Amino acid sequence: MPASQLPTFLDLPARSSKPRKTGITHILDKGSTTNDVQAILESAARYIDVWKFGFGTSYVDPTAPAKIALLKAAGIKTCTGGTLLEIAWLRGRTEAFFEFAAERGFDCVEVSDGATDIPFHDKLALIERANALGFEVLSEIGSKDPTKRLTSVEWVSQLETDAQAGARWIVIEGRESGTVGLYDEYGKIRNDILHAVTRSRFVDKLIFEAPQRAQQAFLIREFGPEVNLGNILVDDVISLETLRLGLRADTLQLLADVDREGRRVVHA
Repeated sequence: MPASQLPTFLDLPARSSKPRKTGITHILDKGSTTNDVQAILESAARYIDVWKFGFGTSYVDPTAPAKIALLKAAGIKTCTGGTLLEIAWLRGRTEAFFEFAAERGFDCVEVSDGATDIPFHDKLALIERANALGFEVLSEIGSKDPTKRLTSVEWVSQLETDAQAGARWIVIEGRESGTVGLYDEYGKIRNDILHAVTRSRFVDKLIFEAPQRAQQAFLIREFGPEVNLGNILVDDVISLETLRLGLRADTLQLLADVDREGRRVVHA
């Protein structure tokens, strides 16, 4: 069997192929080198959909353009970190930010208000401006501050408003720690929030930040292998795919509970 061809002797849940509309894997890059990127692409390019240059890393990394070129060649969309745009907004430099993102070759921008107090009308204006400039918008909802807890009604209101403003994806905050936003301080999912956002008419736009293995496994067991997951660390891409396919103890039951089209089967 050629090295690039995967085995087929197991009857596994179906996974959509790229370009995907479901089963998105969204990477958080906290400062990988070009050698790191080349290495992970050799084994995992087929599993990665969006590569986010976390926070302000693209601003200080002189190799960012080379990394973006590698990712584009592999069919992976590149995204700025939301914090960088928030800082640009604070300094009155949002147009300069968009020029920077375009010059670097980013496909997507993340619009967030989790680190600052951007008024909702300013956030919506940023979403609309990014769309007008041709960027695919990932709008993040939820605060990075663990003391700021939105109600389920506020979560749904924000995600629906952002989607109506033109966001392609709505990112549910979890941060790289997995202890804020959708999660409590111990990394456990806040079920009231999860149930509220997944009842929204824009549920197909949701990407759940899930940096911890237990969070990934829970969401896969709950929604099946085609759930959209974000803030996945670079070194965890392959292990996440084994979770999606029931090739790890945490999701082994998927082999019995998911049909060949990747849909979760609910047993009576």
